[in-house]
Amino acid sequence: MKNLLSITDLTTAEIDDLIEKAQDIIKHPADYREKCKYKKLATLFFEPSTRTRLSFEAAMIDLGGRVMGFSEAQASSAAKGESVADTCRTVGCYADIIAMRHPKEGAPLVASMHAGVPIINAGDGGHNHPTQTLTDLLTIKCEKGRLTNMTIGLCGDLKFGRTVHSLIEAMSRYEGIKFVLISPEELKLPNYVKQETLEKNNIEYKETTDLISAMPDLDILYMTRVQRERFFNEEDYIRLKDSYILTPEKLATAKEDLSIMHPLPRVNEISVAVDDDPRAAYFKQVKNGKFIRMALILKLLDIA
Repeated sequence: MKNLLSITDLTTAEIDDLIEKAQDIIKHPADYREKCKYKKLATLFFEPSTRTRLSFEAAMIDLGGRVMGFSEAQASSAAKGESVADTCRTVGCYADIIAMRHPKEGAPLVASMHAGVPIINAGDGGHNHPTQTLTDLLTIKCEKGRLTNMTIGLCGDLKFGRTVHSLIEAMSRYEGIKFVLISPEELKLPNYVKQETLEKNNIEYKETTDLISAMPDLDILYMTRVQRERFFNEEDYIRLKDSYILTPEKLATAKEDLSIMHPLPRVNEISVAVDDDPRAAYFKQVKNGKFIRMALILKLLDIA
């Protein structure tokens, strides 16, 4: 595997191997401190990012490598009209691997055809964000000790949330997975995701608008933001938005070993009062992002 453009580029065995490698990095960080000595990662971020860009940079630094790049399009020759293909062909002359975020869907695919070095898609528009999905899978494995036989609640914007679609796609490969889809009618999971992933793979799922009634069954609760801009009128937004703000009170009937996840950034959909709950895993998720990206960099550079 030369590039990672979509989570579908990885087989289940490759995902499991990456998770195993990341868990070994967590346990034995000193063993990896010089694995990428003299290697260079270029972070080409044509749109703003905090967690993803810094996570990639921290990952390469912790592997003993070096980092270069830019954090917005205006800081690159894209501001002069240079094409993605030419930018990546140029950067490929200097770097050993490239992590790229771009507002246009398909841009990392174009980059992979011209760069001459491995390309990691760090998010392309509303299309793919495969390293976030790998982060989610590593977090679930660390929290639960398995990726099988569990009920996952997905809550909030299930219509436009690329992280939700990718997680469904990835987790549907594992045995005994059930989904509870919790959203307003206006933001339900698209039919094509239900048909092409859930129904095609005989994955059990149910849809509800009520977070509290779903809570007792959940092993994982994956929160996303209900976005005001997705509603046609303010009344509907106001009517629904508080239903999906997670508070300690709404966790009253939840399992003691529930894991609460969120791809971040959050706005107000998880109360800060939940942060001290031992079931809150979203900042562990952030940390896991670095470890899984370390494992991925090693794999794409073919370093054992």
